[in-house]
Amino acid sequence: MKRLVSIFVSVSLLLLSPIYSYAAEDNGTDEHIHAKAVVLMDTDSKEVLYKMNENEELSPASVTKIMSLLIILEALDSEKITLLDEVTASKDAVAMGGSQIWLEVGEKMTVDELLRAVIIASANDACTALGEYVAGSSVAFVKMMNDKAKELGLEHTNFENCTGLDDTVKAHYSSAYDLAVIASEVMKYDIVKKYSTVWLDSLRDGKTELNNTNKLVNTYDGITGLKTGTTSNAGFCVAATASRDNLNLVAVVLGSDTSDHRFDTAAYLLDIGFANYKSFTPEIDETQLTPVKVNNGIKKYVIPIYPDMTKITLPKGDNNVEYKYNISKSIAAPVHYGDKLGTVEILCDGESVASVTLTAGEDIDKITFFDVLWNMVRNI
Repeated sequence: MKRLVSIFVSVSLLLLSPIYSYAAEDNGTDEHIHAKAVVLMDTDSKEVLYKMNENEELSPASVTKIMSLLIILEALDSEKITLLDEVTASKDAVAMGGSQIWLEVGEKMTVDELLRAVIIASANDACTALGEYVAGSSVAFVKMMNDKAKELGLEHTNFENCTGLDDTVKAHYSSAYDLAVIASEVMKYDIVKKYSTVWLDSLRDGKTELNNTNKLVNTYDGITGLKTGTTSNAGFCVAATASRDNLNLVAVVLGSDTSDHRFDTAAYLLDIGFANYKSFTPEIDETQLTPVKVNNGIKKYVIPIYPDMTKITLPKGDNNVEYKYNISKSIAAPVHYGDKLGTVEILCDGESVASVTLTAGEDIDKITFFDVLWNMVRNI
């Protein structure tokens, strides 16, 4: 059932398509941007609101872990693993450098404990242990990460490990845009918001402290996450998420020269978003959905249906939103569930901003000679 729901949601997202971009593009002259690349994105509509070098392939450092988290969260959602499962630390997991919780070989921790260590403290050993548990090996887990990147249509991403450690890798990279898309997927899971806003936590009965690496958790109004990253190759990076007034944003900052600059840049981008944009959910008038005639069908008409509405992003202000209904007058049988019957174009102040695809809500077979004969007999 979960698989079917997942497929339906994916199709629904395709049926409501943003077709106009409000994105402001920085050519490197904005004095508030201290980074090699940035993107500001609405996590619901995936509309880009601000960008600079958004497709440049850069080392993401530990921001890599948002893809690791996505794979782990999907395993939880599909019940392949549970939060209470115990994971045994391997030699490879223990050998991880950088941020860690100092796992020992053979030590057991629950998935929940390791997840907290990854989300709050960016622990490399915990992330590796979870990856091995989900996929069987680190190599298999990284393949799952790259397969997911392809599934999401990400063209500027390739992972060589699940942690973002980049001192020995040759082709471990992503882009600000790709990371914003991944962050948008990760933020669909409430457990991420729950843990990534925790400033201080502990494991091992209080013996191991977990300190949040995201300074914005304590300083930015509406912050919901998400992940920092720092290496000598990548510089200072962050994917910062925040929500206000039903608008959910992510600011991805890559390659800042100082820690303060990454957080200041992320806050600046989020401020731009909240000051200038709002979230809007289209409302289809069902009285406008006229039945479509079915030529040579066992039924004369088919009713158009539409997906659950996903949010779109609009500039703040008193927008004049209009709906333009374009529905076919007829369709030839056989009709299959999901066949396109038309569109609803959504306009804001005269500009087309999204298009909703209308589809057939049922199968209708083509009428046969025997159907005609049976109808004649029935009416005698």
